[in-house]
Amino acid sequence: MDYWGPNDEIQANSMDLSAYTSHHTLTLLFGGKLFLAPIGDDPKRALDVGCGTGLWTIDFADAFQECDVIGTDISPTQPFWVPVNLRFEIDDCTAIPWTYTPGSFDFIHVRYLFGAIIDWDALYAEVFRTLRPGGWAESVEPSVYVRSDDGSILEGDGSALAEWAPLFKEAALKYGGTSHEGPRPMNMVEDGLIIDSFRKAGFVDVAMHSYKCPLTPFSDDPHLKEVGLYARSAMEEGMEGFVLYLFTNGLGWSREQVTLYLHRVRQELRDRRKSPYIEVQVVYGRKPEATG
Repeated sequence: MDYWGPNDEIQANSMDLSAYTSHHTLTLLFGGKLFLAPIGDDPKRALDVGCGTGLWTIDFADAFQECDVIGTDISPTQPFWVPVNLRFEIDDCTAIPWTYTPGSFDFIHVRYLFGAIIDWDALYAEVFRTLRPGGWAESVEPSVYVRSDDGSILEGDGSALAEWAPLFKEAALKYGGTSHEGPRPMNMVEDGLIIDSFRKAGFVDVAMHSYKCPLTPFSDDPHLKEVGLYARSAMEEGMEGFVLYLFTNGLGWSREQVTLYLHRVRQELRDRRKSPYIEVQVVYGRKPEATG
């Protein structure tokens, strides 16, 4: 896999600082839930695809101690001390077909693989194949567009946050043009790519839920204030790695240009006059029961 996202120790640490990262942000955003799919109380085998540092995978294994849980990623950034029912494997989810036999899992979880996937249809066809009949799959992907409901961030207003998505899309397109694999789609949420892939694969009972994830802790709502506090920390800690790589290789920016842009982003994330958020989309579906 030719992946522009960071997978080194620095990024792993930024994603694992006492849950001040995207995992804790999303858990808070979803009301303390690790997943939304109605998988029942007794899954036997579960797979977390692209597990990163393994925080979600560990929490899931702790919650379902009788379940055999596997987390896969292209880099060994996971901890050594994990629940006894969990193991991590180095694997490339874009190397299709997967090594798992059909009907291997009761639940397959996929989160934040934007930037890694060229063909979402192929990915979820493989998820469908490796689920048992009646098993569930769930996807969690963010929009790269930073928005506001109060007009504090508007398309083309010259702010760094308004420029975030256009720069990402341009950089991903140009970087993909130099890669043997091609560009990755960045409009997963806006174009409905994930829910379409679920339906094409054959999933039924497909559901989609959208959440507004605040990027600052300035809301009057205590819950959103807490989500925004962790989300801002996660963004500030983690953005330098992937932005530096993508913008220098895709846009031809210098390191100094990237540093100045990220300084503007950080300033705006601490500006009480702005109310930025991103949309986070959850899609889940069930593999039909075998018939005949």
